[in-house]
Amino acid sequence: MNSKKLSLAIYWHMHQPVYELEGTYLMPWVRLHAVKDYLDMVLFLEKFPKLKLNFNIVPALLDAIIDYGENNVNDIHSELTVSDTDNLSNEEKSFILNNFFNTKFETMVYKNETYRNLYQKRFSRENFGIDDFNAQEYADLMAVFNLVWIDPVHYDRYPRLRELWDKKYCYTKDDRIEILDIQRQIIREIIPTLKKYINEGRVELTTSPYYHAILPILIDAKSAAKTGLTSAGLPEKLGMGDDARTQIKAALDRMEDIFGVRPKGMWPPELCIGPKTLAVFAHQGIKWTISDEGILSNSLSFDFVRDFKGNLSDPYRLLKVYNYQTKKSNIDIIFRDRSIPNLINFEYAGINSDMAAGDLFEKIKTIQNKLLVSPDDTHLLTIAADCENCWENYQNDGIDFLEKIYGLIEEDETLETVLISDYIEKDKHRKNLKKIYSGSWIDKTFQYWVGEPEKNKAWAALKNTKDDLNAFVKENKNNPNIPAAKRELFIAQGSDWFWWYGEPNNSGQDFLFDYMFRERLKHVYMILGLQYPEYLDTSIITKIEVPFKFPKRAISPSMDGMSNSSEDWYNAGTISMLDGPVFRENKNVDKIDFGCDHDNIYFRLHVNKSAAEISFVDRINQFYIYTRNASKIGNRAHIRLISRTDNPYPILTEKFEHELTLTLIKDTLYPLRLTTVLHPDIWTLDNPDGIKMVYEDVIDVCIPFDKLGVGDGETVEFFMANTDSAVKNTYLPQEVLLSMSRV
Repeated sequence: MNSKKLSLAIYWHMHQPVYELEGTYLMPWVRLHAVKDYLDMVLFLEKFPKLKLNFNIVPALLDAIIDYGENNVNDIHSELTVSDTDNLSNEEKSFILNNFFNTKFETMVYKNETYRNLYQKRFSRENFGIDDFNAQEYADLMAVFNLVWIDPVHYDRYPRLRELWDKKYCYTKDDRIEILDIQRQIIREIIPTLKKYINEGRVELTTSPYYHAILPILIDAKSAAKTGLTSAGLPEKLGMGDDARTQIKAALDRMEDIFGVRPKGMWPPELCIGPKTLAVFAHQGIKWTISDEGILSNSLSFDFVRDFKGNLSDPYRLLKVYNYQTKKSNIDIIFRDRSIPNLINFEYAGINSDMAAGDLFEKIKTIQNKLLVSPDDTHLLTIAADCENCWENYQNDGIDFLEKIYGLIEEDETLETVLISDYIEKDKHRKNLKKIYSGSWIDKTFQYWVGEPEKNKAWAALKNTKDDLNAFVKENKNNPNIPAAKRELFIAQGSDWFWWYGEPNNSGQDFLFDYMFRERLKHVYMILGLQYPEYLDTSIITKIEVPFKFPKRAISPSMDGMSNSSEDWYNAGTISMLDGPVFRENKNVDKIDFGCDHDNIYFRLHVNKSAAEISFVDRINQFYIYTRNASKIGNRAHIRLISRTDNPYPILTEKFEHELTLTLIKDTLYPLRLTTVLHPDIWTLDNPDGIKMVYEDVIDVCIPFDKLGVGDGETVEFFMANTDSAVKNTYLPQEVLLSMSRV
């Protein structure tokens, strides 16, 4: 079959919020992603001479990269790493225990013997204390934490890293200093390497508004909030349209200053666009931008239909460049295929890299084969995705997967990777887009950043600060501190603060993001010598959702499946499926409440309906509860879920007595299934009579203790797993089993 040439725009996005406050970075993620992702993603060009890649970098991230590489700034983690472990305070020890295991077990902890042993000791029991590690163990923990975050490719580039890895134990302060020094060397390579490939015509660099603000909200918050839960508490107008223009121009200027080339394209944060945003882009001289397939669908009033494998029935419209006419100018727009980024971010990490790359290549070829009837001879498939947060889920940090897919593409003469600006300039088949739908890549709304009570409250605080700043500037136009105060305001306009406020996302550290946001607003006043409003000392978060809490006392809730009956669950325990900075389509449960009375054990599952609404296929989402009687040993068997890796958490090697399975497809809950171990290592179907399950907007489950073989005074141990077609996605808890006693 003769195939039409298909051009591929592979487009990676790099972004982190501003973690720096008063000279210290409160979180380490810029440094750690810089040594794990930012450089090695560019270095693939060394191995594949025909490969061309597009990168988007937010200027605030570049500033942080320069801070770490050139200005030797530290974050709390790096400061502790090079400290004297013989003199750690109790507070510092507690911080290390709570934060230096913040890595993926299967792909990062497991591969390092020292880290694995320290992990197993740390989580061997619930009441592990700060004095249960000695000074050397704290030193080793901090050393291996920093080592596992470094991408494997750098161990070949820096032989000393391999020596430090192989040392395994007894790391000295000098060793830890050397590890961080090598990290800084890696970070210093990022900008020169990008410059090299820009000059060779193999990388195109674009940018975003300087501090990653959601532009449609800055420009017209009320319109953006219409698809949210409520506009209550949201100011009628933010008056930040000029700030949007300032952040765009400042970003373009900064990129040109660093790289010597002014970007032609702009990645709108969270792919959020609308007519007014495009008008601002065009006015600033931006030639093209990008958004999501869903925005194009609504703009064209055309449904992109996919088959059961997620392949588009008719990909033609998605593969075209569109020209949009604003009042004064015009701008080109490309739209990404949204299925492929979800596969890269969430699905491919759990399977063999060759199989994953083969599947992606097959999907690309399937799209190409459907172009035989196209009237055009040029088509652009845009694969645009996050460049940071997914690779830690892959074995070998995604190197095997990326090398395989890049190799398959390079070997196929009917495929080519292109720089987006080059393709657009040569394209003769651009389509006119008469209207543009306003929205983001997530369900085509802005509700993850506005239109929710806490988010609106944060926008109101930002608006008040903006008004006070404007009033000061009006009376003190020549005050030299005004630019510094405006910078603080611009940082507070970033998307991340609003992502973590309110529903539905929960980072487990929302209080820290809230603190950083309010500190930015306070700094506006303090820089100008003004007294900040007292309300900025009070958290915007009305309810701090801790990732885990034990039940306070016995509960006997009504089984109605209604989230508004939460009073019955007030004393229940809670465990949350924590979110990351990237929306997870395959997370079907947000959190679980649990508790018991004398007769029953209760669970309430808070269903993540947003994921179901935007899913391309009808996922078989299943939730498993595994239990066993801790007070006596009966017949037990290993869990039966399919693991995504051969490096399982220790908890997965435990044996259990009962398995309860809840199956949810789209928004339909199927009858529950109970299986019991009647003979050692053999699961047998059991009669679920007596177990109650109700689903309206939450799933309520009531299981009699008698059904689980747990008598008076005995204790049930359990854990829960969230799966997709019986393939384990996440499970809770990850370290030790939960337990409840029948009293």
